Parts: sequence; structure tokens; C-alpha cells
Amino acid sequence: MSSEGLPQDGPPENGSSEGAPPEKGPSRKILSASGPLALFLDMQAIERGGGPNTLDAYRRDLTDLAEFLAPVSLAEADTSAIRAYLAELSARGFAATTVARRLSALRQFYRFLFAEGHRADDPAAVLEGPKRGRPLPKVLSVAEVTRLIDTAHSRAAQAEASLNAGQGGEGQRTEPVAVAARAGLAELLRLRRIACMVELLYASGLRVSELVALPAAAARAQGEAILVTGKGRKERLVPLSGPAKVAMLAFLAARRAAGLEASRWLFPTGSESGHVTRQQAARDLKELALAAGLDPAKLSPHVLRHAFASHLLAHGADLRVVQTLLGHADVSTTQIYTHVLDERLKSMVRDLHPLSDE
Repeated sequence: MSSEGLPQDGPPENGSSEGAPPEKGPSRKILSASGPLALFLDMQAIERGGGPNTLDAYRRDLTDLAEFLAPVSLAEADTSAIRAYLAELSARGFAATTVARRLSALRQFYRFLFAEGHRADDPAAVLEGPKRGRPLPKVLSVAEVTRLIDTAHSRAAQAEASLNAGQGGEGQRTEPVAVAARAGLAELLRLRRIACMVELLYASGLRVSELVALPAAAARAQGEAILVTGKGRKERLVPLSGPAKVAMLAFLAARRAAGLEASRWLFPTGSESGHVTRQQAARDLKELALAAGLDPAKLSPHVLRHAFASHLLAHGADLRVVQTLLGHADVSTTQIYTHVLDERLKSMVRDLHPLSDE
């Protein structure tokens, strides 16, 4: 689960596979094309613009509850049964944040059944979630981000130099040399892609799901920003810094050399989706962290998103502006970064107040 603050009612963007049961037994019934769960998922998709990851998270959470309730059906559960399920989650060792997210999904489901007349009551309305503190997001320093970006570009430049040195004259090329050249080109493409992704994440604060699904048309956009489709299919403009543009041009050159111009995705791969996956992007960043001498446990795509927001606020950006750039529907989600504002305000009082100590 990411460290970003989540809305009160909804699962995280990428859901959670924690405790997900195999799809058998009672779950087959609720996963059919009809029934309360199917209606609920249709509502989330059509009315609220829920994406595949969000719908999968709801499906897993409610399937797990159905397995616990059997033989009582999901739609007939009472408050005591749902409370027992939450206790069961805690007994399994789930974190308070996970239990709270599950409860949020259940509240939405039973609120939907009540509103649509499928139930005469809402059994989850009176339930309280576990007490939990809200941890501050992990944030890299400016120096650490700089080292990360420099390392990404350095690795790509070294790969390009090795590729150029190993190609030789056209008349000297043998099959082993050609194979090595193709492998070198694939590695250059990968390293240019990583450098481009790091620049975009830090320059624009994109969610990783938004980044990996960028269309190829994003690279052809003229101007200082690109159009991104975020949660709930909401569109927003995000900025492109000068270094991000340069990194994108270098990546596009490697992309053309690899014969991938026809792909509809900016970051194409042979995956089922056709583009780089969220998991691959996270693995690439951890590999880059090792190369840069940073702790891989400190780095993820979301940590760079946090760095984007925190560094902007530390340098005087308005909280509402950061909210817009991050694509947060509610400023309360962005307020997780107010610890940065607190430090800046303390510094201003200390440095500027006429009666502060020398």
C-alpha cells in the first residue's frame, strides 16, 4: 500500500493482494455476471470512473469477506458478522491501515445496497475502524534525487558509448557482432527509458499508473506540459521541465532505433498491457537506487512523487497548486505534506521575526 493519503471511501490505486483468497467456492457466485457485487462494481466503473486496479481491489476485498461469511451470502451479512470479520483480519496479522481500507470497501458496498433498495439497513454504517496514526511520506532529499538522476543518465551514456564502440565498420560485421549490437541496443533502450521515467516522475509528480500508461502522443506534445488521465478518468495538465524534455528526446531516439515507433504507448513492452508495468517500473527504480548508492528500500515511484510535492512546498509553492499538480480530488489528501510547511514557517519566523534570538 502506498504511503500517500487516501480518500476516506475507496481502496488504494493499486489495491492489495494481502489475504486474497483463491477464486473458488462461494466466491464463484459473487463473481458471476449478476448479483450484488457485480452491480456494485458496475456502479464504481460507470458512475465513479473506477479503473481496473481499483475494481480488482474491491473485488478481492469483498471476495475475502464472502469466503468468511459462507454459507451466509454477502448481501445478507449483519453487523456482528462484519465486526467478526474485521477482528479476523487483525488476528491474521494485517496492519491497521489494511483493516481500515477493507472496512472502507465494505462500507461503500453496503451503503450501495441500502441506497439501491437491496437491503433495508446498512450493517456497516455503525462500525468503527482501527485507530491508526498517519505516517509521514518517505521523502528523498534534493541531493539524493540529484544523485539518482545523474546516475540514470550516466548509465545510459555509458551504454551508448559501448554500443557505438562495438559496432565497427559495416564490412566487419559478423553474426556474433550483430547479436551483440541488438543486445546493446535493447539495453540502451531500457536505460534511456529508466532515465526518462525518473525525470518525468520528479518533474511532474505523476502516479506510476499514469506514467506507465502515457500514450506515445504525449511525447509529441508541444509546449511545457502534457495531458494526463488520472484517477476516475480525470484529465489534468502536468509540467515538463527542461531536463525531462531532454531525457524524453534521448529515449525517443533509442525507441526509434529499436523499431518501436508504431506502438501507441510511450513506454512499450511485450507485456499483456502493451506497456511497462507498475511492478517493472518499481524494480527498475530499486536497481537504479543500488547503482546510485542509495537504499533501495527508500525508493519507489511514489517516493519520487512525494519528493516532487515536498520539494515544491519547501521552496514556497502553494498547497492548492500542489493539490492540482498531484491530481488530488480533496486538499485534505495533500495536507499530509503540511509537515514541510510547518518547518518552512518555523524557519521564516526564526530568520525574519524582529524579536527572534540572534
